[in-house]
Amino acid sequence: MLKLIGPIRQLLTLDHLPLKGALKDEQLEIIDEAGLIIQEDKILAVGNFSSLKYSYPQAEVHELEGNFVALPSWVDCHTHICFGGSRARDFAMRNAGKSYLEIAEAGGGIWDTVTETRKLSLDELAKRTVSHANRHLKEGVTTIEVKSGYGLNLDEEIKMLEAIKKANQNTKADLISTCLAAHMKPRDFEGNNLEYLASISEKLFPLLKSLNLSNRVDAFIEKSAFSPEEIHFYFQQAKDLGFDITVHADQFSSGGSKVAVQFEATSADHLEASGEQEIELLAQSNTIAVSLPGASIGLGVPFTPARKILDKGGALAIATDWNPGSAPMGDLVAQASVLATYEKLSTAEVLAGITFRAASALNLSDRGVLKAGMLADFNLFPTSNYQEILYQQGKLKPEQVWKNGLKI
Repeated sequence: MLKLIGPIRQLLTLDHLPLKGALKDEQLEIIDEAGLIIQEDKILAVGNFSSLKYSYPQAEVHELEGNFVALPSWVDCHTHICFGGSRARDFAMRNAGKSYLEIAEAGGGIWDTVTETRKLSLDELAKRTVSHANRHLKEGVTTIEVKSGYGLNLDEEIKMLEAIKKANQNTKADLISTCLAAHMKPRDFEGNNLEYLASISEKLFPLLKSLNLSNRVDAFIEKSAFSPEEIHFYFQQAKDLGFDITVHADQFSSGGSKVAVQFEATSADHLEASGEQEIELLAQSNTIAVSLPGASIGLGVPFTPARKILDKGGALAIATDWNPGSAPMGDLVAQASVLATYEKLSTAEVLAGITFRAASALNLSDRGVLKAGMLADFNLFPTSNYQEILYQQGKLKPEQVWKNGLKI
């Protein structure tokens, strides 16, 4: 059955925009008094509502009352929403001036989340993940990347990825799993960093394939985690087995972005510490630079140099980094709006960064643009002006969220 949705005061297709480089708002394709023809889970046609109604008389009309703006649904290409516990104490200690080391010594930090996540059963972890995903879904995020990395041994990483897989079957959002077993060396592993990485790559990687748990491998390259030299063979093993690579890069010190480019990673995420050399390197590559403003807000550190990355010709996506430690907010539009203010990003650059450019960071080419052949994933905002969405900094929520041609 065909469906016609409209009339829509403004429909922004985000079509005909490049994957890389700066964007001006004048480049946005805006269709006034628009409509969408949906066939099953795909968009069949986009255009003037009256013309589509005439051309497709057999379509079931979902007529809208009032003013609406339509945009592709959001894509959050970096989250850690599969976790146990809370790190509210860490946040309070950090704001009171405690250092990362002091917080860790007091029982906080990533290891606290690892401990709490290990306590949960697979079912409990899946339920929490569904709850987080559904909150995102109500706010218009229909595709969500979800990392493991709070298990940090064979059985617990498998549990996390199985929980993400189960959660994906119990939410209408699409959850894209990523293995982040190289988040840090666990405290209870008797051996050095290289021995831990060797153990994970040897034992876990084949299971990811055989159990169909993930096709993406991530690692945290940082002084507190793994060095560029240590991670080299780990990524080589992953690449040899056909995994997509993504990297936690340049968060507090540089080095990770270079590794990301060397391994042709789909994305390099964080980049708060990236300098001119790293920006140039990323801009000349096909690796998507992913800004995580939620982490900057949560930690009180500088933002990703988004303006410089775009002006150099790089591809920039924006994600939440939603996690219990450094980025607990999890509001994609609010964070993207704040980033835009500090980095002077155009509305077009922000919208591209949370739709088709974010989808590209996940190797997805079937969403993020409203045109024929793409998934019918779109948001309807109760306004007549698309600029209101970022202007209201996350407070203007979609009145309708459509996923795979169905209203959520």
